[in-house]
Amino acid sequence: MAEEKSKKGRTGGPKTRCSGAWTEAKFKSFIKGNLRRTTQKWAPIGQALKAARTRRGFYHCAGCEQEVPNSVAVEGSRRRQKNVHVDHINPVIDPAVGWTTWDDCINRMFSEIDNLQVLCGDCHTVKTNEEKQVAKERRAQEKLNAK
Repeated sequence: MAEEKSKKGRTGGPKTRCSGAWTEAKFKSFIKGNLRRTTQKWAPIGQALKAARTRRGFYHCAGCEQEVPNSVAVEGSRRRQKNVHVDHINPVIDPAVGWTTWDDCINRMFSEIDNLQVLCGDCHTVKTNEEKQVAKERRAQEKLNAK
């Protein structure tokens, strides 16, 4: 099959999955998303939250070592947003290595409590951005090495 351009103008690759409707990347994204939703039922995640709870509605952040509320007000809105995240200490996909195998992904996603930490929204954002930067640098280096 010929590669088709997506709405964003990127070449998507051959559509070999889901009766020719999905690329391999779309398929991988679909599986990872469903696995992530399933982890919400994984007992060690609830145990990590319970261990970090200091009092009703407040948790201890492993990053900044502060007591933080489970939600915060959104500026200019009456809404509140989640402020407590259960984070994998060792990322599900190592940003320095990238994708390896489904077995590695699943084993890291469904890790035990010793690989989980509770972070406030700010600390989680910082950690996520650091991991994204490492992955971006790795991909740029891979691109240079491919030439």
